[in-house]
Amino acid sequence: MKPLCLFLVAFLAVASYGQQTISGMVVDAKNKPIVGANVYIEGTYDGSSSDEQGNFSFTTTASGNQTLVISFLTYETLKLAIDVATYKNRVILLKESSNTLDAVVITAGTFSAGEKSRVSVLKPLDIVTTAGSAGNIIAALQTLPGTQNVGEDGRLYVRGGEADETQTFVDGIRVAQPYGATTNNLPTRGRFSPFLFSGISFSTGGYSAEYGEALSSVLLLNTQDEPDQNKTDISLMTVGLGLSNTQKWKKSSLSINTAYIDLAAYQVAIPQNVDWNRPFQSLSGEAVYRYNFANGIFKAYAAFDASRFDINQEDINQPEPVRVDLNNTNFYFNSSYKGNFGGNWQLFTGLSYGYGQNKIGIDSNDVNNNEHASHLKLKLTKKLSDKVKLAFGSDYFMTKFDEDFNTTFSSGYDAAIAAVYTEADIFFSKKFATKIGLRASNNDYIDENTISPRASLAYKVSKNSQFAFAYGDFEQAPRQEYLKYSNQFETEKASHYILNYQYTKNSKTLRAEVYYKGYTDLVKYDTERAQLNSQFSNAGSGYAKGLDVFWRDGNSIKNLEYWISYSYIDTKRDYQNFTATVTPSFVASHSLSVVTKYWISDWKSQVGFTHQFSTGRPYNNPNETAFMNGKTKNFNNLSFNWAYLLTQQKILYFSVSNVLGTQNVFGYDYANTPNANGIYERKEIIPTADRFFFVGFFWTISDNKKDNQLNNL
Repeated sequence: MKPLCLFLVAFLAVASYGQQTISGMVVDAKNKPIVGANVYIEGTYDGSSSDEQGNFSFTTTASGNQTLVISFLTYETLKLAIDVATYKNRVILLKESSNTLDAVVITAGTFSAGEKSRVSVLKPLDIVTTAGSAGNIIAALQTLPGTQNVGEDGRLYVRGGEADETQTFVDGIRVAQPYGATTNNLPTRGRFSPFLFSGISFSTGGYSAEYGEALSSVLLLNTQDEPDQNKTDISLMTVGLGLSNTQKWKKSSLSINTAYIDLAAYQVAIPQNVDWNRPFQSLSGEAVYRYNFANGIFKAYAAFDASRFDINQEDINQPEPVRVDLNNTNFYFNSSYKGNFGGNWQLFTGLSYGYGQNKIGIDSNDVNNNEHASHLKLKLTKKLSDKVKLAFGSDYFMTKFDEDFNTTFSSGYDAAIAAVYTEADIFFSKKFATKIGLRASNNDYIDENTISPRASLAYKVSKNSQFAFAYGDFEQAPRQEYLKYSNQFETEKASHYILNYQYTKNSKTLRAEVYYKGYTDLVKYDTERAQLNSQFSNAGSGYAKGLDVFWRDGNSIKNLEYWISYSYIDTKRDYQNFTATVTPSFVASHSLSVVTKYWISDWKSQVGFTHQFSTGRPYNNPNETAFMNGKTKNFNNLSFNWAYLLTQQKILYFSVSNVLGTQNVFGYDYANTPNANGIYERKEIIPTADRFFFVGFFWTISDNKKDNQLNNL
């Protein structure tokens, strides 16, 4: 044999002697084979994939103790310490990952919308294409179960809670003044346009320990992380003008949105139920700047608006109307950073500052107030494994409020609230998960410490359905109109219990939820309204319990999407100056909303209808002996909108609320003293106008020449 042949034979013999065979089978929790699992020795190229029976086999030159890695999509990656020489014909069990798209999601009390939401009840588009919402985020949310449509107010009332029991956050940072300024029985709007927001989470209760100072609900608005292109939007409307622009660079982007609103033309065209000296006017603007770092993103958000109106309001207790002249200025700024760093840590930090000023003329009296509010936040998140995530953080809220009456009397307060919290997300499997948290806070103005536990869990009973449960204790400082007169208070408190069922399949969603809320330490006073000489206490209490049902279908009928919301609530309170435990005037026992959106291809149009119904609300009739014994007639409102695409980027839009002209009544104002016949006379509280008409032309100029403002209408 030639020397070369002898060398090759010797080499192959040595190589064969140095190789070891590793073999086994990969199965799931039900002992079924997993096909296509990757199996390899860490740090080498030696490995293979499991076959149709789950079997694998490969040879390796590695020796001694090694790490065997087994991975497959939707399953947890497994690393095993093995002895290469003896690892043969072993059975390897892979566990399903808790982070798959079909894993359980805790949904009790929460509605989500946005591209990052695993389970969306609404889409961002819905916030602005709902007939009757007129681009108002709050109005769109009032078509969801658990909310009350309080037409004379316009703010968000949730499950028996007052409007100030809901807190609003932009990118995780609190907004102290989320609504525009208004006066008695004149509805307001949310300050934020939907233009800059890509995701919304609306909690009707049982929310995370990360958020505090809210007895009923939190509304989380998330600005866009990254716009897709440069574009400009131009809006010409019967109520004003709008202009927005987005510029995108390599690592950063800037979006600006401005609007001027003047209701003069509308109030001339549509008969008004009130006497305007000067129509509502406002100038507003918003901006978001984003900068992307290698491991995180920085955002800065700013919003400004100035508004004014002058109105004569009838008062049943005096012969002449009361003239209210209001000027409001508001500024809000926040900045935040979210990023990842070593060891599966994530950092979120941010701060905000809000300033609100009101100059109010009430006949010959002048009331001026201003509020400075700040929020500092720090949150750290640690992913311990695929099954456990731990979060902890802190908040610091500062509020300074001052009010002058005719420059002769001043009131106000300066308060700070410090809070810390911790929370753990635990996925026992992709079918069962829980969230447990604890929040502790200190209010230096009323000198009180509170501790609030929170817990929720979810269990997936089938591929498309699950149950969830949430419990939590929640607290909130008394409202501004009380704190400006006294600091002798305790925090108001509520406990939430929520049981939720959700089914989702093929663009269909069914949610059913029952809940109970118990209120304690609510503020009471002994005068007609809260004032300096009122005797305040925290002796109030109450409860709210009910059923919410939501059904959405975007699949059964071509080009049609619709949802139906129904709420039943039983709630009573003894608070403020109530003389008995009764249902408050802002609550309707039964509420129903039907929202439809239909695309007509031949007409290049989207048409929508929204019908809202609620049973009568309580009011107090002093002509009867029982307190809050009256009930208004039922509320009905049918709204319609129509968006017509003139071209791909030009839209003509029309909407009208209360198409049928229903004469809705929100309540009654009664005289303070009886007339000659011993009867207390009354005046209806009704909408400022029977209908609201809107016509607009919207033009988009974008890089791709395809985008339009249909998602903003």
